Amino acid sequence: MLALHFGAGNIGKGLIGYLLNKTGYEVCFVDINQKTVDKFNNYNSYQVEILDDNHTIETISPVSALNSVTQEEEVINAIVNADLITTSVGINNIPKIANILAQGLLKRAKENKKKIDIIANENAINASSSLKREIKRYVSNKEMENICTFVGFPNSAIDRLALSKHSEGGESVLVEPFYEWIINKSEIVNADSPIIKNAIYVEDLQPYIERKLYLVNMGHAATAYIGFLAGESTIQSALRNAKIEHLVRETLNEASQYILRKFNMDSKDMSDFIERIIKRFKNKNISDSILRVGRSPIRKLGYNERLIKPTRELFDLGLSIEYLSVAVAAAFLFDNPDDEESVILQNYICENGIEQAILHFTELENKTIREKIKEIYYQLKIQKW
Repeated sequence: MLALHFGAGNIGKGLIGYLLNKTGYEVCFVDINQKTVDKFNNYNSYQVEILDDNHTIETISPVSALNSVTQEEEVINAIVNADLITTSVGINNIPKIANILAQGLLKRAKENKKKIDIIANENAINASSSLKREIKRYVSNKEMENICTFVGFPNSAIDRLALSKHSEGGESVLVEPFYEWIINKSEIVNADSPIIKNAIYVEDLQPYIERKLYLVNMGHAATAYIGFLAGESTIQSALRNAKIEHLVRETLNEASQYILRKFNMDSKDMSDFIERIIKRFKNKNISDSILRVGRSPIRKLGYNERLIKPTRELFDLGLSIEYLSVAVAAAFLFDNPDDEESVILQNYICENGIEQAILHFTELENKTIREKIKEIYYQLKIQKW
C-alpha cells in the first residue's frame, strides 16, 4: 500500500508518517526541499525520538520522497497510483499544492478510478474542505463532479508536539509521547482502506476540532505570551512559575465553558482533559521555546482564532473572560524582532495606539471587551514578574 504525503515537516514525519507506517503503508513524502528528498531516498528511513523518560528512538521505514517542483510528472503519477493521500504543509500552503493534486486527480479519473481519500492534517478547522475548494479552482465543474465520485476529503484534527533537533548526523524529529489523529468517518469514501493504527474515527469532528484549537492551542499560546512577559525562555520553565501555571489553568477553565456549553460535553471529562494539557505542557523532557510557540501573534489574534473566539463567545453568554482577557492582552505585548508578525504588530501599536490595534487585529465589535483588554494591556506592561 502506498500513502502519498505532502509536507516533510515535523508533523508529517512525527505523526502522520509515523502512524501510516505502523498501519502498513509505504510512505512517499512530497516536498520542495531537495536535501530532505535526497535523505529519504538515500536511507529509505528516518528516526523519531519520543520525549519520554527513556528517550525512545523509533525507525520509520520504508519511506521515499519526491520533489514537487523538479519531479512534477512523478508526483502526478504517484497521485494516480496512491492508496491514500495526506498533507501537513501548513494551512497557508494548501493553495500551493492544489494545482498538482488537481492534475493528478484528473489523470487518475482516466487511468485508475479506484476510490481514494485525501486528508489534510493542518492546524485549522476543516482543512480538507479547504483543500477541496482550492482543487476546484483548477478544474471545471464537470471535472470536479467526476473527481468527487471517487475522491473523499475527510476532515481531521491532529495533536502532537513535534520539534526538530539538528546534529552532525542531520535533522531528527522529537515528539511528545501523547498524540491524537481524529478523522471524520462520515466523509470517507474508500471503505476498503485499512483503519489507521491508533487514529480515532468519529461521526462528528467539530467538537474535537474546537476543543483542540480553543483549549490546547489557546493554552499553548497563552503560556507563551504570559511566559514571555515573565522573561521565561521555554513553556516548561514558564509553568514552573506557580503564578503563570495558575493563570494558564484558569484561562483553560474559562475557555472550557464555551466547549462544554456548545457541545454538551461531560464536565468531568473536560476537567481530566485540562489536567492532561497541563501535564503535556510541563513535560520535563521537552524544551519548547516560547518564541516558537508565540510566533505569528497576528494570526492567533484573529476573530475566529484560539484567543478571540472563546473570549467573545463567553462574553455573549454572560460568563467570565477575566483570564482570557489577560492572555489576549499579553499577546499584544509579544515583541520578538525575529518574528515578522510580531514586528508588524508592535509597529502598528506604536503608530496607531493599542486601542486601535485591538480593534484592527481582533475585529471585536464589542467595546466593553476591547476596553477590558486595553486596561489589562497597560497593567501587564508595568507589572513586575
